[in-house]
Amino acid sequence: MKKNQPFLITILLALFVFTGCSAQKNVPVFSKVVYEGNDDVYNENPLEEDEFYNPILQGMYPDPAIARKGDDYYLVSSSFAVFPGVPIFHSNDLVNWTQIGHVLDRKTQLKVFDTGISAGIYAPDIRYNPHNDTFYMITTQFAGGFGNIVVKTKDPMQGWSDPYKLNFQGIDPAIFFDDDGKAYVVHNDAPNQGEELYQGHRVIKIWEYDLEKDQVIEGTDKIIVDGGVNLADKPIWIEAPHIYKKDGLYYLMCAEGGTGGWHSEVIFVSDKPMGPYEPAPSNPILTQRYLSQNRDYKVDWAGHADLVEGPDGEYWGVFLAIRPNEKGRVNTGRETFILPVDWSGKFPVFINGLVPMEPKLKMPEGVENKTGEGDYFPNGNFTYTEDFSSDKLDYRWVGLRGPREDFIKFTKKGLQINPFETNIKEVKPTSTLFHRQQHKDFSFTATMSYKPKSEKDLAGITAVQSEKFNYVFGVTRKDNKFYLVLERTEKGSSKILASKEIEYKDEVQLRVEAEEDDYQFSYALKGEDFQNLGGTVSGDILSTNVAGGFTGALLGLYATSANDAIPE
Repeated sequence: MKKNQPFLITILLALFVFTGCSAQKNVPVFSKVVYEGNDDVYNENPLEEDEFYNPILQGMYPDPAIARKGDDYYLVSSSFAVFPGVPIFHSNDLVNWTQIGHVLDRKTQLKVFDTGISAGIYAPDIRYNPHNDTFYMITTQFAGGFGNIVVKTKDPMQGWSDPYKLNFQGIDPAIFFDDDGKAYVVHNDAPNQGEELYQGHRVIKIWEYDLEKDQVIEGTDKIIVDGGVNLADKPIWIEAPHIYKKDGLYYLMCAEGGTGGWHSEVIFVSDKPMGPYEPAPSNPILTQRYLSQNRDYKVDWAGHADLVEGPDGEYWGVFLAIRPNEKGRVNTGRETFILPVDWSGKFPVFINGLVPMEPKLKMPEGVENKTGEGDYFPNGNFTYTEDFSSDKLDYRWVGLRGPREDFIKFTKKGLQINPFETNIKEVKPTSTLFHRQQHKDFSFTATMSYKPKSEKDLAGITAVQSEKFNYVFGVTRKDNKFYLVLERTEKGSSKILASKEIEYKDEVQLRVEAEEDDYQFSYALKGEDFQNLGGTVSGDILSTNVAGGFTGALLGLYATSANDAIPE
């Protein structure tokens, strides 16, 4: 018997490999993805040698905040229920940015597994404290019982601590370190009980902060702004506060007017960090709300800003804004823009922040534009090709409500997505790998090998604004035949727009492309041309101002074993 053991082991291993391979037939493998953006604004406004494009981060990168240590700049943005959370970028010049990861990349830091796509992480702030050589990221996490939290690190390249839960209500916290080593937290909150005067009436509060305990100091809270610049005007949604110190004075900068068409940035001043603060006479210092709705290359909703001193010694401000499509829809979501800031007088003013924004800016003195080269993040029009040949995902690929590592596997043939028994319409982690829509005119093409076993199995691509507003385009099975199906979900109600029986061995290319608000889905079998399925469909349900919420459209590689998009 012992003599036969090596032979028996070989047979058993061969059976294991064979059955393992055959069992994987119903698991999709994506071997190539190509995202291509081709917006008119970039074709019609080519860059000169000393220029760069605005926005600096296209697609869903809203609520930016920025910190500086020496020659290093770090920028973060909101991520809501995307996992990992809080994308973080590094630059030495404010033009060329590299994504170095995500601040919240572990389940102990980010608990968004059972929340809607527009909950989760709101308005992160990042600051460097020179007194203890530590970076802090403070934010609101509407999930997991967290509320307001802070994490910290000595080196943003090396990961962040688990969260410290903070003892206050409200949203949009920011932290400030004074020259004397003291620390403060400011945030948006509701007025005191019984003092709310109108819908959207909010206040800004400040607390002293204990650096040893990483906690606000009980009893130190104080309202420093009530309502906004002028309470008599009933301003709405004063939020996103930041404190800066310059020339011995303390400046409080906030967003006002809500995140839509009345969005703006306003500023206050005091000679003490705890106030009282007086508004500048020239508010707002940034907005696009007074301008013609018919302007070229329209940028709107500008606000929610943060300031930093640039490498040229001048100040710059990052902020969110949108680039609506021809029908005024916001499919690319709220993006990260930048403008130079004139702070030669008492108050800072965004240069050209009150007139129609241009798609190009002059670079800081001495900077070379390397955008899109090597590891530098692309902007303008670009093509991104991914063959998943590395054993590490590019940071631009994200999951929803749970880690990507829970459902992906690198193979010699490409990236395998192991389907969850969850579909895209459920408020649960999904087995979907997402790339942001970053252009109004784009194509997103995926090459997939897949043999579904039943109608419960589906894999393909998806375009998602939320769990209640999305498109699914994939391969499933019905009556022992393979079908392509295109499904539209609006307000949580799903409809099959088109389905088609296909005969193929195992590989298919799936594509979604858009020109402004017109979207098309198409497919190509191996060696054949692309064919449209479903005609031209509206991008309306992929727009923030139709679906509601705060996210931009996400384009996903999708697999599920809980399919309910059944071919007709």
